[in-house]
Amino acid sequence: MEIGNSLPEIGLLLYPGVRTAAVYGMVDLFDAANDIARRRAGDADIGIRVSQWKIAAGGGIECVADSHASRPHKPVAIVALPGLGDLPSHAVSAPFAAWLRQRHDEGAILCSVCAGAFLLAETGLLGGRLVTTHWSFAQALSRRFPDILIDTDKMIVDDGDIITAGGIMAWTDLGLTLVERVLGPEVMLETARFLLVDPPGREQRYYSSFVPNLRHGDEAVLKVQRWLQEQEEGEADMRPVSLAAMADRAGLEERTFLRRFHKATGLKPTEYFQHVRVSKARSLLETTNRNVDQIAWSVGYEDPAAFRKVFAKLMGLSPRDYRRRFAAGPAIGAAA
Repeated sequence: MEIGNSLPEIGLLLYPGVRTAAVYGMVDLFDAANDIARRRAGDADIGIRVSQWKIAAGGGIECVADSHASRPHKPVAIVALPGLGDLPSHAVSAPFAAWLRQRHDEGAILCSVCAGAFLLAETGLLGGRLVTTHWSFAQALSRRFPDILIDTDKMIVDDGDIITAGGIMAWTDLGLTLVERVLGPEVMLETARFLLVDPPGREQRYYSSFVPNLRHGDEAVLKVQRWLQEQEEGEADMRPVSLAAMADRAGLEERTFLRRFHKATGLKPTEYFQHVRVSKARSLLETTNRNVDQIAWSVGYEDPAAFRKVFAKLMGLSPRDYRRRFAAGPAIGAAA
């Protein structure tokens, strides 16, 4: 939809535990976009209409706030924003499921930010789809809804009729994505500049930490995972660890170890150890003045070029760019 004499409606879900700061922030973002769109078009009757929806006292879902209450409802998008405290349970999410499915059947885009993905998942519409959520919630979402495909490297996964966003503050990315959809890219970019936020395009993996699966119950694999974790947390430099050494630590034949490790963690042992080494490298980039070559050697890479390649593959940033963005202070950030 482009700028025109219409007010496309975007509904915000006020489910129990929703972060009210995100609700108010999304409303403010749309207000800013509306001001820009109206100024550019010279028309006061365009922009985004914002409605807010919650569970009614007698059951069902009711509108409790509306920027244009005199008009009939037909939302073009519904947004489940991040929650506060515990993840949305089945009891919290289920009352919204049928209503969300009906809005989707009527053509609305269903959207979520962070823990809001649990509400969308309750509808059954995410089965077989690629979605994102906060990186620390991925395992919980996968356990409850195993048919969903999850990619927490992404800040936004836009699947046309379903749009999911990653971390808590990714409501800005989603809000701008919706502004671009309904008011056009020029309005979106001017809104981002006005609010001093990045346009959509960031990746969540810049910010996420490696969270290994330790709940699989395979003690032999857990023994290796704990061993590798001790290396990451130790003050001494990490040593290269071969597949044979990991299998020996697990007390398993290599082929058996490979099969069981992948089944338990979802990663090959070499991939897992790459994540462990990059995790320690990130800490060194953030908190020390060591140069990148020294850090590569500290985390067990004899070839710094190979380290740079692996780091960029996993993080989406080079070690130098990562340090510029996340170093603890100017002196550290200045180190090459």
